[in-house]
Amino acid sequence: MAVSASIAQRPARNPVRQIARRTRGLSDGSITRLMSPSDFGQLLKPFVFLDLFDNKGIPTKGFGLHPHSGIATLTYLAEGSVAYEDTNGATGVLPAGGVEWMQAGGGVWHGGGAGKPGRTRGFQLWIALPPELELGPSVSLYQSPEDIQQEGPARVLLGRYGSATSAIAAPSPINYLAVHLKQGERWRYQPPQGHTVLWIAVSSGAVAVPDTLRQGDLAAFEPSNEAIEVEAQSDAEFVVGSAVPHDHDLVLGYYSVHTSADALREGEAGISSIKARLVQEGKLPV
Repeated sequence: MAVSASIAQRPARNPVRQIARRTRGLSDGSITRLMSPSDFGQLLKPFVFLDLFDNKGIPTKGFGLHPHSGIATLTYLAEGSVAYEDTNGATGVLPAGGVEWMQAGGGVWHGGGAGKPGRTRGFQLWIALPPELELGPSVSLYQSPEDIQQEGPARVLLGRYGSATSAIAAPSPINYLAVHLKQGERWRYQPPQGHTVLWIAVSSGAVAVPDTLRQGDLAAFEPSNEAIEVEAQSDAEFVVGSAVPHDHDLVLGYYSVHTSADALREGEAGISSIKARLVQEGKLPV
């Protein structure tokens, strides 16, 4: 594939958007929580949780069926594979480069287990839904790598970038991109108008923005509509999210995020109703 002009070798331009905050998150086993509503989620909403997972080749059990409401989750696999199932009736194996989109709405249960032996690495992102969708029908979509459009080095997981568009109907104005650069390559990202929320998280290698970010770093940029320019200091993979701000409260349940206490109660009632059916079907213990 021809190298995009956006990553051609050329003198670097000075990025005009500065980092506001950065973190390496909190790790628990193979999962590092880089963002949650109690910290960066307040700054970056509608993005409210971001987990970087990497089992480093050590077998893990995965996650059994568990509920969500009021949010959407997008799981992107950079390496390896995972098995999946959900209460919309979908089952299968998600391969490297694939995407799981789960728009929970008023309630859904899903789970994932081990895929093929070996290393499994990627990100799971939680997105707060607007009031008109937070109690709506649940929607699940599983995309193979060939289903995901690409513009230059950027794969479009959600939203639109250049001529590439995600098949997922974004719940609000959001872009979410997975980018792979070789050492010395540069990539400039100009977010759409109104996308004053912007962050980057590195899954492998190191990049300069111009501050150096390494594997496991997340950086939130100052609110503006300016571009960023990324230079790879080694072969690197990272994700970038940008969005119009979510102008609603984050009202939290254990597996849920809603815009009001009433919506949370309704979402949790939907989760309980699905649980009762799963117990009756023998898919969950009493």
